Amino acid sequence: MAINLPPVQHNSNTPVKTFFDNYFVNAVSFPAAEIDATIGFFQKRGFDTTSAKSISIVLLNQARTEHVSVFTLLDTFKNLTDIQLSQIVAQVLNTYRESTSYLGYKVAPSTSDYESRNILI
Repeated sequence: MAINLPPVQHNSNTPVKTFFDNYFVNAVSFPAAEIDATIGFFQKRGFDTTSAKSISIVLLNQARTEHVSVFTLLDTFKNLTDIQLSQIVAQVLNTYRESTSYLGYKVAPSTSDYESRNILI
């Protein structure tokens, strides 16, 4: 059977192209009220707009997989300090990141002046 199409050329990039062509196939949708509430919550707590959107999508996905309302999650975050919230956000984002890249935070050691004066550097 004769066809007028050019021959298909396969090279080593074909599996990579196929992978990335199918990367954003699954559409994820959430109610607008939940999205606005989560983004607004994090913006009110001092997060940048882009950061608030990123953490909101992660929390919405997690709430959906655990069959929990996102408003219940936000209620548990309401009484946390900014430092505690930042630590929880870092832990949540680390669970969704590749194992080669982690977010971290530094906890300053708590020593009194009496103990620190006896240490020679």
